Amino acid sequence: MTEIKFGTDGWRAVVGKEFNEENVAVVTNAVAKYVFETFGINKKIIIGYDPRNMADVFSKQSADILAGLGFDVLYSDKIIPTPVLAYNAKHLNACALMFTASHNPPEYLGIKFIPDYAGPATSDITDKLTQNLGKSIKKQKEGSVTPYDFQPDYEKQLENLIDYEKIRDLKNTNIIFDGFYSASIGYFDNILKTHGIKFETMNMLHDTNFGGGMPDPKPKYLWDLITKIKSEPNSIGLANDGDADRFGVINENGEYVSPNEIISILLIHLIKNKGLKGSLVKTVGASFLLDKVAEKLGVEVIETAVGFKHVGEAMRKYNPIIGGEESGGLSIQGHIPEKDGLLANSLVLEAMAYENKSLAELQKDLYDFVGCKYYNDRVDKKLENMDEVKPILEKFKTKTSIGNYRIIKTDLKDGVKMYLDDNNSWILVRPSGTEPLLRIYFESDSIEKIKELENCI
Repeated sequence: MTEIKFGTDGWRAVVGKEFNEENVAVVTNAVAKYVFETFGINKKIIIGYDPRNMADVFSKQSADILAGLGFDVLYSDKIIPTPVLAYNAKHLNACALMFTASHNPPEYLGIKFIPDYAGPATSDITDKLTQNLGKSIKKQKEGSVTPYDFQPDYEKQLENLIDYEKIRDLKNTNIIFDGFYSASIGYFDNILKTHGIKFETMNMLHDTNFGGGMPDPKPKYLWDLITKIKSEPNSIGLANDGDADRFGVINENGEYVSPNEIISILLIHLIKNKGLKGSLVKTVGASFLLDKVAEKLGVEVIETAVGFKHVGEAMRKYNPIIGGEESGGLSIQGHIPEKDGLLANSLVLEAMAYENKSLAELQKDLYDFVGCKYYNDRVDKKLENMDEVKPILEKFKTKTSIGNYRIIKTDLKDGVKMYLDDNNSWILVRPSGTEPLLRIYFESDSIEKIKELENCI
């Protein structure tokens, strides 16, 4: 057994190397022990997998192991997005195992444990799973593996949250759905078809190599979608990552719309058009833009450490209007405390339909509302070893200025976040957690300021 570590979103490793039959068995048995000791042998377990290489094979191995110990397993009858499986964990009062490596390179696979509250496993749960590695339980009874279609109940849930009839009236926008070789194929397009919403598609096949790119819906991987939008007037593009829990949105000008902008636009929409009340949950790495919008709307901001498991935990505690992170994950009140890219795609279309405006116009309205624009960048600094991390963070904790700017506040929620005295700039320095690497985030109201700050680090 090689070393197995549970990160912010499960265990991930390279298929054929660390991700192998032996280690899948070790993780599955650790989960079995946790579920048995926490809920008992009659707790239902549901299992799904994304389009990655061997995900179907390893997930079936895991299902057979659990059934052999006495659990009744519902096993997805097809490729499934993470949010679809997560919703069903709550709906069926089950624990879930999702075989995915999300937006990581194609050679990776992972196992994500989703408890019955339908959000990422919190640190106390992953700590117990880690303690259980190399252990198991005795066979309790005859278990079973039953093929199951998790799609219908999830689609009913989205119909409760989204006004698809309103979206159908979005006549002046050409919707382009980039399947992006991901788990969203057969799900998001099916929702649009069901409600008679016109759309175009591209890259609509499951490919273990994700078309030779990365299953990460960022601009550099969405170039073919961007090219298509620029050639077709009044088009917007929607895409998701490999397991469809993250989103990527391209506006009518062929420009990438950042998750910070999308979450801001949706916060306004959910309050103005849907009448939701509550707070906003965001990570410490998310933009000032969200704080400014919340302030103008009179909405409390709850800030968490980076990672959706922290956002999800806060969502369960505070029941906010929306919770989101800068890397493309969000969920809303009345849904699950897990990021959902299919929901995000739908909400973008719904906001446009309610306002009868293009996405580019909604962006302009957003910046007119806030009164300024923010720019972001991130620099990754490699270190020789993990021992270097702590001294560097300690040095930043004691800093009183960066270049020509005075530090007026320091936040230690996740690494070191330094707020500067122009009241529009901050720097966040946080460790990777899995390798000797510091992630340094910058935000300011001008690109020139960001470059200036980067030169001071």
